Amino acid sequence: MPDVRPSAVSVDGSVLHTLFRSEQGGHEQVVLCQDRASGLKAVIAVHNTALGPALGGTRFHAYASEEEAVLDALNLSRGMSYKNALAGLDHGGGKAVIIGDPDVIKTEELLLAYGRAVASIGGRYVTACDVGTYVADMDVVARTNKWTTGRSPENGGAGDSSVLTAFGVFQGMRASAQHLWGDPTLRGRKVGVAGVGKVGHHLVGHLLQDGAEVVVTDVRADSVDRVRSAHPQVTAVADTDALIRTEGLEIYAPCALGGALNDVSVPALTAKVVCGAANNQLAHPGVEKDLADRGILYAPDYVVNAGGVIQVADELHGFDFDRCRDKAAKIFDTTLAIFARAKSDGIPPAAAADRLAEQRMAEARRA
Repeated sequence: MPDVRPSAVSVDGSVLHTLFRSEQGGHEQVVLCQDRASGLKAVIAVHNTALGPALGGTRFHAYASEEEAVLDALNLSRGMSYKNALAGLDHGGGKAVIIGDPDVIKTEELLLAYGRAVASIGGRYVTACDVGTYVADMDVVARTNKWTTGRSPENGGAGDSSVLTAFGVFQGMRASAQHLWGDPTLRGRKVGVAGVGKVGHHLVGHLLQDGAEVVVTDVRADSVDRVRSAHPQVTAVADTDALIRTEGLEIYAPCALGGALNDVSVPALTAKVVCGAANNQLAHPGVEKDLADRGILYAPDYVVNAGGVIQVADELHGFDFDRCRDKAAKIFDTTLAIFARAKSDGIPPAAAADRLAEQRMAEARRA
């Protein structure tokens, strides 16, 4: 079993302050894991289990520092508490990060060691895929613990969760169109998708099927080529900066890593709606006010990208795709309810979403 020791990762005072300060909502448990034989260095963060066992994916990323990895696990796990609450799931929020370049250090031995680390928490955390991890990886992780979802159908799982993640984002986009323009269709709307990997590729398909005009970009040329090969009518631009400045762009969908909405990108946005799959899109809390001041409607990321977690949660009970799709379709109604709450309370949609999630978690704690 991998060592679980505070000394495994050096954490400075600022990270410890973030971990314990009350305004972050507090984390119930943070486990720092190391297995020297396989090279595993990981952080598992359990934010809140009021609604049930914490559920969230495993991110495998070459972080610039160990401190950055810890902070990412804390932020992502907190976001999962809110996402799971608004998705109507009986799960709290958790997240894990594995430190290192997956193209270089990912091995079967390392994934098995990570699975043992998940097992050591005894069911308080249920893992799944995230950036840098895939269904095949979860099949390996599951060999050393019983709290792994996102596995292949051949191994009792639901398969790729990006399918329903994209479907949920599409529902959030339809709700945004309904709220802003009075019609849930995206027909004739110009939509820009930044990041056309697993989720973005599926999202493009939904948009085209609904009659939207789609512009894409991605740091990986092969991802863009794959989309354009399947959908020749899609337009590609060089980078995100060119995408957000595209003439006539009405909806911007960030579908890559977090922090896409920041002090540089928001003033340059031409779109009237932001609705995408990326986690933690707001670079800092003040960005949501900047969006509102510019008259840009923001569909909170953790609300609209919940289709994937709905899918992996269902896997624990015997996966049924149609049942999951029906649950993911309700993201449309949830998004509209958040916009209505924001309007009635005079607050940005992200704050309204937080209030609704916190209300459900508080009710669960009282019960």
